[in-house]
Amino acid sequence: MNKNLQHYHAYLLRIWREEEGMPWRATLQNPHTGEQEGFASVEQLINFIRAKTDSAEGANQE
Repeated sequence: MNKNLQHYHAYLLRIWREEEGMPWRATLQNPHTGEQEGFASVEQLINFIRAKTDSAEGANQE
């Protein structure tokens, strides 16, 4: 399978919470570079993913 890397993102997702009732936290790690992004909430995680996919969609429309 030949993938155009501009249209492909891979991450290792870790999600946890410190205690019951506390907000969920998350990290995404790029397995190719080891670069890691941390998120204090699920909303921040979703916003990050939206930003990655929105910018990719914008590039396709040019």
